[in-house]
Amino acid sequence: MNSSTSHAGGVLIVGGGLVGASLAIALDAAGVATTLVEAAAPRTDAQPSYDERNLALARATVNGLAAIGVWPHAAAQATPIRHIHVSRAGEFGSARIDAAKHGVDALGWTLPARELGAALLRRLDACTRLTRFAPAKLESLEARSDGWRARISTVDGERVLDAALLVGADGTGSFVRGQLGIEAARHDYGQTLFVATVTPERDHANRAFERFSDEGPVALLPLVERRCGLVLTVPAEQAGEVAALDDAGFLALAQRRFGWRLGRLSRPGKRHPYAIHRVAAQRLTGPRAVLVGNAAQTVHPIGAQGFNLGLRDALTLAELVAVADDSGAPDVLERYAARRAPDREGTMAMSHGLVRLACLEQPALAPLRSLALLAHDRLSPLQRRLARHGMGFRGEPPRAVLERLP
Repeated sequence: MNSSTSHAGGVLIVGGGLVGASLAIALDAAGVATTLVEAAAPRTDAQPSYDERNLALARATVNGLAAIGVWPHAAAQATPIRHIHVSRAGEFGSARIDAAKHGVDALGWTLPARELGAALLRRLDACTRLTRFAPAKLESLEARSDGWRARISTVDGERVLDAALLVGADGTGSFVRGQLGIEAARHDYGQTLFVATVTPERDHANRAFERFSDEGPVALLPLVERRCGLVLTVPAEQAGEVAALDDAGFLALAQRRFGWRLGRLSRPGKRHPYAIHRVAAQRLTGPRAVLVGNAAQTVHPIGAQGFNLGLRDALTLAELVAVADDSGAPDVLERYAARRAPDREGTMAMSHGLVRLACLEQPALAPLRSLALLAHDRLSPLQRRLARHGMGFRGEPPRAVLERLP
């Protein structure tokens, strides 16, 4: 096999999913020489993360995507979320967040992951300081005094890549994380998530709903053409049974779990199941190396925080690297870990706590849960805090997410 070496003092990103691609674009925009290695071919039908999920993008996320030039390629397919309604089946409390009340036109936007993937690919094509290898397989990593050496296999033969900073953006089962010797705490929620699209009888009016129950959360997200993205969580032991349901049976289950707030649900799209696990790396950095996105933390999809959190990882890292003399220097990585800690820990605690509290079958908790929801609905300071965190503004966010939308 032919082999060649690429000598670079820049950044090597392993993983070109939603977060890895966003980081590559942000670094390119900042003028940082970057290499992106991705196992899948550069097509939306080949990249696993560009799938059928409907992403709830926080306002901060859309600000960030606009700042790096991705949002103009996706905006036409996005649906604004102007109202959020949170409730629990069989209990009296609920919480509502209204965009206008908080002085914004939208709390966030819903966008199919495949459409975001297509927008990222179009923006990647315009990058000028980025080298992409896709499809490519990472064969080995070797730590060196001034960075890392990676050996990859491509359709054109073996390549050897040198970089001052290694970034693991390669997902929940991160190869990079393992090579760095970083342990990860894992938790199996014993739940399976089904995503599909449905058409409600009544107009969703740009409202998003999250409803909790003993069986797990269910959400409806507004989409274009009056469709809604359905997110239905079931106990893992029931996943096979739910997957085998015909459309009528699946709709009946979704209707029972969600209720009739939008009338009858109809016209279900294809269902896609996802097992739900929590994976948290015990640290974010190693010698001249850093983890971002699901490689750093994979959270429960409750509250739709996964990509939103990962993008803030990427944009914070890009912001720090852009002004560094040495992208892999210890002080750069220390600042990254410190900047990300409040947001990361707060978001992970929120998602884990919500699923543990809101979905536990404990009747004694019912009045407390209802009172908590009512407090967030009626008390202005609590609602402002809930709205700010829901829009993705927590801790010290990257400057890019604070920019106003065009």
